[in-house]
Amino acid sequence: MTVASSPGIAVSDAKRRHAIVAATIGNGLEWFDFTVFGFFAALISKQFFPKEDPLNAILLTVTIYGVGFFMRPVGAIVLGVYADRSGRKAALTVTILAMALGTALLGFAPTYSQAGVFGAVILMLARLIQGFSAGGEVGSATSYLVEYAKPGERGLAASWQQTSQALAVVLGGLCGVAITQFLPQEAVESWGWRVPFWFGLLIGPVGLYIRARLDETPVFAAETTRKSQSPLLETLSEHGRGVASGFGVTILWTVCTYVLLFYMPLYVEKFLSIPAKDAFVSTTLGGLVLMFGCPVAGKVSDRIGRKTLLLMAACAIGVVVIPLFAWLNANPTLPVLIVVQMVLGFLLAAFTGPAPALLAEQFPAGLRSTGLSLAYNFAVTLFGGFAALIVTLLIEKTGLKIAPSFYVAAAALVSIVTLTTMRDRTGEPID
Repeated sequence: MTVASSPGIAVSDAKRRHAIVAATIGNGLEWFDFTVFGFFAALISKQFFPKEDPLNAILLTVTIYGVGFFMRPVGAIVLGVYADRSGRKAALTVTILAMALGTALLGFAPTYSQAGVFGAVILMLARLIQGFSAGGEVGSATSYLVEYAKPGERGLAASWQQTSQALAVVLGGLCGVAITQFLPQEAVESWGWRVPFWFGLLIGPVGLYIRARLDETPVFAAETTRKSQSPLLETLSEHGRGVASGFGVTILWTVCTYVLLFYMPLYVEKFLSIPAKDAFVSTTLGGLVLMFGCPVAGKVSDRIGRKTLLLMAACAIGVVVIPLFAWLNANPTLPVLIVVQMVLGFLLAAFTGPAPALLAEQFPAGLRSTGLSLAYNFAVTLFGGFAALIVTLLIEKTGLKIAPSFYVAAAALVSIVTLTTMRDRTGEPID
């Protein structure tokens, strides 16, 4: 049996499934390497900065974590344009190699006691390389998934992009659980925190093998698809509204992801005195809810429309996030933390599952990777990359431990306003 991935282009079901599975696995490995740093920020801060000032060490560590996001727009432009000129497969191969290099540097960087500030410099270099890689990943991977999808299943197909990010959360959480449960604290602090980065080095051989076996998308390869000689200029001049809309939607997407998932282990350990091992358990469960919820949300959006579902989810997040944080602060226990993260994980899945397709549908095939990369990565850089630093400073300046929820609620408001102005192209021909 064959299905159309775009009008006039037939693709077998088996080939489509293979393409989506391969893209999802490679994407998951890529995001594991980029995000696992955030899970172990508290441990890393003790190894790469003087221990006399713990708060300053944490601030410097989350700043280095955020530095990687400065390179996201650069990667978005360079690799997004490359994907629209040379193909999705070529760009995805470059991203996997760059991420492997950055992860290797993180896994073997010398600590403060071994090399002084030089170790922190290597961390920063590693994050810059990873940021460049991640900047090109979302646009290329999402374009790949959308262009292999059936016309009526773009939401489901593109949701696997976010599902693979949730898989990275689950893998990071499981690494944290294993390390903190089975290693003595001294071993965890001296070398155990490096284990996830050593594991992440699998992205090199495994990820490259997977992506070398990918076929170019039939939509991009088709002779009827117009390729631009200047994807960046054409995207900005002819599809500026799509970039601006995607930027606004991505604000809530990225703030929720980096505050409610990646920042939570650091937050509950430092400000609520919940043990790190409990924080990793809770984050893993929240990640599982997100991982299984995203495909469901993507499929639902194919039926009721992406705009409708995203608006419902954004409103729900804006309403419940402050009460949930207040409840957690009043009852800082593992059961409460689990409920909070699972509820927010469910709502986050409802928003982020359909979001990749919504953004991809704003651009034609010849400009899709560039437009999507620009919209997504500039928002992530400004609002997600320094989310940990911003909310830590908010807590310090306001004296309120629920301050992170204010940041999330504000992001929800911005994305709600943006969504009301967007055109929903669910089910419409886009190529």
